[in-house]
Amino acid sequence: MKKLLQKLTDTFSPSGYEDAIRDLIRAEIKPLADEVRVDALGNLIARKGRGGKRVMIAAHMDEIGLIVSHVDERGFARFAPIGGVFGRYLLGGRVRFLNGAQGLIGYDRLEHVTEIPSADKMFIDIGATSPKDCPVEIGDVAAFERPFLDLGQRVIAKSLDNRTGVLVAIETLRALKSTPNEVYVVFTTQEEIGSRGAGAAAFGLDPEIGIAVDVTPSGDTPDSFKLEVALGKGPAIKISDVGMIADPRVVSWMTRVAEKAHIPYQREVLTIGSTDARSIQTSRSGVLSGALSIPVRYVHSPSEMVDMNDVQNSVKLLTALLKSNIELG
Repeated sequence: MKKLLQKLTDTFSPSGYEDAIRDLIRAEIKPLADEVRVDALGNLIARKGRGGKRVMIAAHMDEIGLIVSHVDERGFARFAPIGGVFGRYLLGGRVRFLNGAQGLIGYDRLEHVTEIPSADKMFIDIGATSPKDCPVEIGDVAAFERPFLDLGQRVIAKSLDNRTGVLVAIETLRALKSTPNEVYVVFTTQEEIGSRGAGAAAFGLDPEIGIAVDVTPSGDTPDSFKLEVALGKGPAIKISDVGMIADPRVVSWMTRVAEKAHIPYQREVLTIGSTDARSIQTSRSGVLSGALSIPVRYVHSPSEMVDMNDVQNSVKLLTALLKSNIELG
């Protein structure tokens, strides 16, 4: 799975510009699904099975990025964030634009060397000397440029949020030989700017159950947030986050299946952020919703870290949830 994960993370597709990652995913899943299509918002929808419960699995395929807002007379590009971009991760970082141009994030003069300037005090240096020889213009978008680093059981890369979830969804389709349910695996767009793709897809599919497959911050680094989620201890079953309280029946079903299959899992109460599940849950007249979360360190940085054991156990759990008749207690 590492090779596919590297292909996914090496692909540049910020929110609203998911064409490249969608083409890559579509090539992987076409032989694995009964039907594959793309909706108006660019969501890639794969169906497997007919009958039983109608289930929507959402794994967002977009990533955070930057968009050029101004190019000054010396060729420096000012930018605005696409999604939750943190200033502390930007200084000295490298970016790649969708047109292939590359650059370095610099910053205006600092009054204090220890301060972290806001994004409006930064710029992208592309080596240009004027707007005429600058290879980007207003509206061009970029994502972080970082190499994939294999540390053995753990890997480091940009956009593990949420290419890890995409990988889990693809591998679940591969492992799910048959299902008595009508399963829609949706690779959603524009999650990082408000779960827009998931809301549209859920309205169109009208599922009975929705599960978001996404990453979640870990709480296992020195002096980290007090989160009871750690790398290597299995996928987390979400109970609540800032945008959603998971349906207790869905939580009970997910934990029951995990325990029966002897799959390690963690319980997640997240006090920062949310997932596509919040948009699915409130679609139409409401959807019974939950989330399967893969622990990741340094979320929304150019170098995130995941444990491949957690990825493998996430695939096992999602496959176990979908391969049998679904009974919610």
